[in-house]
Amino acid sequence: MPHNIHDNAAMNPITEDDIANYLVNTPDFFERHAQLLGQVQLTSPHGNRAVSLQERQAEMLREKIKALEHRVMDMIRHGTENVVASDRLQRWTAGLLTTRDPRGVPYRIVDELQSLFLVPQAAIKVWDCETSYLNEPYAQWVSDDVKALATSLTEPYCGLNSGFEATQWLAEPRAAVSIAMIPMRAEPESPAFGMLILSSPDAHRFNSDMGTEFLERIAELASGALSRLRP
Repeated sequence: MPHNIHDNAAMNPITEDDIANYLVNTPDFFERHAQLLGQVQLTSPHGNRAVSLQERQAEMLREKIKALEHRVMDMIRHGTENVVASDRLQRWTAGLLTTRDPRGVPYRIVDELQSLFLVPQAAIKVWDCETSYLNEPYAQWVSDDVKALATSLTEPYCGLNSGFEATQWLAEPRAAVSIAMIPMRAEPESPAFGMLILSSPDAHRFNSDMGTEFLERIAELASGALSRLRP
């Protein structure tokens, strides 16, 4: 019989998983063998020195606390950024509402986007305006291709500038490395009647992975303000 026991042990050696499962399912093991807690030596992740099990657990807890602190700081930072962006959006909207002459609305849209949101370059074009506004720069030189592109955009385009015609509206088209093209619409499903373009020499400022919710809000507010230019 002893011989069979030894054979079975040799054929089915105890694995680390067996030991782990035993300890998990036998919570009073370390109560019966409390001295082991002080005798077990582990390698510290902060060097090659040996530490006790209690000290290793304390290090793990400190690491978890540090990770939680970083998460809290990130949440505070993002919350602060959102408050700042919301405040700037409110100031930008107030500027549009207080512009008495509709002729100046497109200029106000562009100028304050650049100053409040630190956009290096911005430009806007509006088509199908009332005849009294047709001599304004923003109501001229818009090709059918650009109009079709604006209408085809179901949400703002963000990404690298691959030679889009609309970048020629900017003062320095060659400096437009990344761009955002934002169509203006009277209604969500209606054809575009204008387009706003933002640009930056930073390739990552406007990228395809960024969310467009904020730019969509800009589009809604700008479209509403620009409706004063239309018949």
